[in-house]
Amino acid sequence: MKKIIGYVVALLVVGTMVVLMFKMNGSSEQPAPKEAADETNVIGLDQGNIPPDFELTTFEGDVIQLSELKGKKVILNFWASWCGPCKAEMPHMQNYYENHAADDNVEVIAVNMSTQERGGMDGVQAFIESYGLTFPIPLDKEGTATLDYEIFTIPTTFMLGTDGTLAQKVIGPMDEKNIRTLVDQLD
Repeated sequence: MKKIIGYVVALLVVGTMVVLMFKMNGSSEQPAPKEAADETNVIGLDQGNIPPDFELTTFEGDVIQLSELKGKKVILNFWASWCGPCKAEMPHMQNYYENHAADDNVEVIAVNMSTQERGGMDGVQAFIESYGLTFPIPLDKEGTATLDYEIFTIPTTFMLGTDGTLAQKVIGPMDEKNIRTLVDQLD
């Protein structure tokens, strides 16, 4: 009898791990095929790809559509208010935005992973106010952008060139020096 219970427990553990692996890899759903954006670029998250487009709304009600930012360099950041590294990074992003973004032809878009928030939208608003953030902060209330961009670690930042293609992906916090260096490398 003990042997049978042992096998059942082992089977449950292995089954649970398999299910979790499928969920983490997104294998429970068929990934969307990469579509041709034009003759040279494909939609995707590899360097040189056009990243997935999204349309998200900010607290103020402004609609941000990523594809409308073509012609500007874009710092596309994913974050949550409870994330310690995000808290460390935000003052650097705000300082860059205030002092250099306009001259560098850069738009900073910091997508709040609203489905991952622990304090709800009140917590997000308090975070924005406490850090004095003035760059656009669209809310990913359905989690679709978070899934499309395969965000597993935050903060995660994508650097996009003026042609709308992905130049670099940065996992983890950046300081203002990193931001300036990465922006200088963008076309």
